[in-house]
Formats: sequence, structure tokens, C-alpha cells
Amino acid sequence: MRTEQLTAKALEKVDFDKYLLANAVGKRAEAIANGAEILLDIDTSGMKYSDIALQEIAEGKITVSLEG
Repeated sequence: MRTEQLTAKALEKVDFDKYLLANAVGKRAEAIANGAEILLDIDTSGMKYSDIALQEIAEGKITVSLEG
């Protein structure tokens, strides 16, 4: 799936709040870089951490909210 399509799908998950999405992707990408388990069922060896995080959010594997 293209980045634009993933972004659109992920934006739906955060009620179209692009700042919340950007923050969530950044935090999740940092967590992945620090050894967090990747929740996707695909080969992610050639993917950037931010792309992995975006896809996890778009697929609903990560729930994003304003609380904590």
C-alpha cells in the first residue's frame, strides 16, 4: 500500500488529527528503534521504523488517544 493511502487510513483512526498522528508515529517509531515488538504480520526488514509505525496505526494494531 502506498504511503498516501496508509496515511489516509491512519488519519481515520485518529479522527483526522494530523498532529496526533504525527506524534503517535514518532513515539511508536522510537519505541520500535529501541526494541519494541513489531505487530505486523509482514516482512518489515526493508521498511523504515516510521513506515512500520504508520502501518500499525492504519491497521488498528496500535490504538492512539489523547489520554496518557
